[in-house]
Amino acid sequence: MGGGATRLYGTLTQTLGSSPLPLPPSHQPADTNLDPDFCQGSSGCPPDRVELLRQCKEALSDRPSRFHRTFVHLSDGDSAPSSPIRVMQWNILAQALGEGLDSFVQCPLEALSWARRKYLILEEVLTYRPHILCLQEVDHYYDTFQPVLAGLGYSSNFCPKPWSPCLDVEGNNGPDGCALFFDQSRFELLDNMSLRLSAMRIPTNQVAVVTMLRCRSTGRYVCVAVTHLKARSGWEWLRSAQGSDLLRQLQTLVQKHGSGPADDPTADIPLLICGDFNAVPNEEVYRRFTASPLGLESAYKKLSQDGLTEPEYTTWKIRPTGECCTTLDYIWYSQDSLRVDAVLDMPTEEQIGPNRLPSFSYPSDHLSLVCDFHFKEKE
Repeated sequence: MGGGATRLYGTLTQTLGSSPLPLPPSHQPADTNLDPDFCQGSSGCPPDRVELLRQCKEALSDRPSRFHRTFVHLSDGDSAPSSPIRVMQWNILAQALGEGLDSFVQCPLEALSWARRKYLILEEVLTYRPHILCLQEVDHYYDTFQPVLAGLGYSSNFCPKPWSPCLDVEGNNGPDGCALFFDQSRFELLDNMSLRLSAMRIPTNQVAVVTMLRCRSTGRYVCVAVTHLKARSGWEWLRSAQGSDLLRQLQTLVQKHGSGPADDPTADIPLLICGDFNAVPNEEVYRRFTASPLGLESAYKKLSQDGLTEPEYTTWKIRPTGECCTTLDYIWYSQDSLRVDAVLDMPTEEQIGPNRLPSFSYPSDHLSLVCDFHFKEKE
């Protein structure tokens, strides 16, 4: 390593060497209760989808209109399947960071309040109704997302960061982390795990949630991962190392479970890897995923005319340091086993508006990515 990388490595070792391990996914803080806004009557149960949409509409009655986003349907001559698998990837912006550390200078404080944002976030999820939902910067898992989405038929797993910057914000709701939800009517849970990503065998502060699922309608297996890599310029080498560690662990997992004959549902288990990589498309970690022996492709390249180019942006915000408009978020998939049927397009600059994100009409500085997939027929 060069001198700069050596200093960074030393800093990493000192900073993370004594960090606590992530909380077990089953751990729920003792003082956490369901958000009272989402309780129904004396039962204390979360609302169903119809009631939840009604609550969102009522709570957001004074907000500007939502972005109008449409699905771009892809066709290579085959008819689209009747029941695609819908996957949603989204960094929802941790509440403590939005109000405390991220300094969105053009966003009114009222638009950053949890009282408003929670409805915007849930409305976005309910609008697209994904079968698989991958979220980053989740700091209201136990009191909001887990109980509310469980009431809608989702099972989930959550892994907090070992050290979350949310904890430095007064009045925080606990650490942020990654969460993976799946529709139990569509998938059966086979296995799940939480990973603390490493760099050069040193545990880092970034995590991933990995879930092995079986599709109830086809019997096919799919391995889904959600992650959030290290942010900021100067840490490109760390993101690359974290990405390599995740790829290595996923390859070991699918090889372990996918060693059966061709007609076995565990053979050639496809991967879906969603995340905020904090990396632009010309960064090393992106190239590592593209060149991986796992045969991965980025779904949102399908929006481009040549099928080779990522969108211009998945995040667009204004901070004291200036305006940031770039692509950091991805849905990677196994192109030999899965096919992309549709991709949700990006809002235009005009729709986003001059003050950028977040805003009264949108709760995060990152845009949600939504894709429809189906399993390719085995040869």
